[in-house]
Amino acid sequence: MIRVYTALFVGIVCVSLASILIKLTSDVPSVIMTAYRLVISSLLLLGYAYFKKKSLPKLNKKDILTAALGGFFLSAHFIFWIASIKYTSIPSSVTLVATSPIFVGMFSFFILKEKQNFVVVLSIFMSIAGSVILTSSDGGLFYDKLDKISLLGDILAVLGAVSVSGYFLVGSYLRRNMDIIDYITVVYSFAAVFSLIFALISGYGFVGYRESSYVYMFLLAVVPQLLGHTSFNWALKYAKTTAVAIATLGEPVGATILAYILFKESVSFIQGVGIVVILSSIFISSFNAQRD
Repeated sequence: MIRVYTALFVGIVCVSLASILIKLTSDVPSVIMTAYRLVISSLLLLGYAYFKKKSLPKLNKKDILTAALGGFFLSAHFIFWIASIKYTSIPSSVTLVATSPIFVGMFSFFILKEKQNFVVVLSIFMSIAGSVILTSSDGGLFYDKLDKISLLGDILAVLGAVSVSGYFLVGSYLRRNMDIIDYITVVYSFAAVFSLIFALISGYGFVGYRESSYVYMFLLAVVPQLLGHTSFNWALKYAKTTAVAIATLGEPVGATILAYILFKESVSFIQGVGIVVILSSIFISSFNAQRD
């Protein structure tokens, strides 16, 4: 299980950088940023498959349809979540999108028939409690003087959480019989196609943004996407879906710290309490991370 813990740690560090890179690319619409992120990452993977493996992944019809569904969920997740950062703070956005374990827990129980024992249920509720504490002190959903802009950002973040839950469930199914590189190549490619369709429908252009924004979008594709998400996808073969989803709750912690360092977004005492609760839920869930 050491390799699983290592992969989850690497994933947390890498995805924690995502919100920072998105914040630095504020001039690019979320749907366009999503398209760049997914197209770049999928092209790099397709290039690797062609030059290194000399072949593309071979799937049956059922796996292709399932991978397409996963790509749709992933594309929707990024569009919702990236947009949320433009309307609310980084701590609120990354924390609300990290509530995916509650949706994964419900969906995996009813769809995948995964049993959820007391430890997993406890860690889920702890993660939710930590998320509520962290968000309530940030001016999001639970702030006394809530405004419509913050509310919109919070709603988009929750929709991102629901979407990524579907993505995790699809990954849990496909990763049981698929190599990690084959899996991400197929799913990321489908996600890129969907994101391009959404971008074209939106009417936004693909050019005309700051030069630095293109650099940040490239880094977004390589670090959080290829390194971060791939680490989580690799772990899905060896750990329960809910446990991997809970591990992603480390992102609010890392992102909040980075937001404070780079953007001076302060961390209050209550936010610190929320961070501790979230870290505790990850620690508890790690004892139950291995698949039955």
